[in-house]
Formats: sequence, structure tokens, C-alpha cells
Amino acid sequence: MQSPSGAVHGYPGGPVLQWSPDKKHSDRERWICIYPAYINSKKTLAQGRKICKEKCVENPTHQEIRDVLVAAGLKVGVENKLYSRERSKEMLYRGRIRVQLKNDDESLCHPNFPTRESIMYHLGEMIPKLKTRLNKSTGETPQQATGAGKGKGKGKGRR
Repeated sequence: MQSPSGAVHGYPGGPVLQWSPDKKHSDRERWICIYPAYINSKKTLAQGRKICKEKCVENPTHQEIRDVLVAAGLKVGVENKLYSRERSKEMLYRGRIRVQLKNDDESLCHPNFPTRESIMYHLGEMIPKLKTRLNKSTGETPQQATGAGKGKGKGKGRR
């Protein structure tokens, strides 16, 4: 539906954003989007996973994605957006990462990352190697063992 001013409206809420040839590759609107759900091994394809499970990570966060991409030398932006297929509205699941793939002259920003998929495969490989991930896997066992014993023997207690 087109208004008299020439703006395209898809619904009463306002105009639908359209791709514009005037936007440069350096404009943040042209950068690709990556949601944590794209590389989450706990998600199905219907729930938004984009690559095979073997290359995915269990419950990645937008902070982990940002850390890996910054370390790889990519230009990254973080936005407080919720993935449309995400059922939980918790802050843990919020966050969208924008990544610049190309320079204004159409050349790649980083030769190792020509596509969105190459970035997602890199994330699946590097996130498990993060120090925060390594500390979690070694630190969970003793905490669970001590935490399990705390509640024992408490029965009904005083009344």
C-alpha cells in the first residue's frame, strides 16, 4: 500500500523499512545481524538455529559473541533486541550483534569471513575456548557437590 507521499506502509504502525542503494557498507544498517539463537545447539532449525548442531554452542550469549568477534578484528555493534522466535523475554536471551562484512568499496573487511555462515562457524569453534566457558566447566562440579549437602537433614525444622 502506498501513501500519497510515496512512502510504503505495510501496517498502520508506520512505514516498512526498505533496502536503499544509498546506504554504504559502513552504515550500521547494512551490517549483518547475528542472534545467539543462530548458533545455539539447544535450539532446533524451527526455533531459529542456522547451522548444524555439531558446529553450534550450548546457550551462547551476545557478550560471548561480541568478545569473539572483537578478538577476530571485526567491527561489531550490540543492540538490545529480542529474536522474534525466542520464547523467553528474559534479559539473558536479549541481544543482537551487528557485524560489518564489507567496506564501502565492496572489499571484504576480513578475508577469513566472507559470509555470515563463516562467522557463525567461527563463533561455534571459538566460544567454547573462552576463559569464562572453561572456568564454568571446571567450577561447576565442586559447587554442585557442596550445594547438594546444604539442604540435607533439614526436614520440617522448628515450628
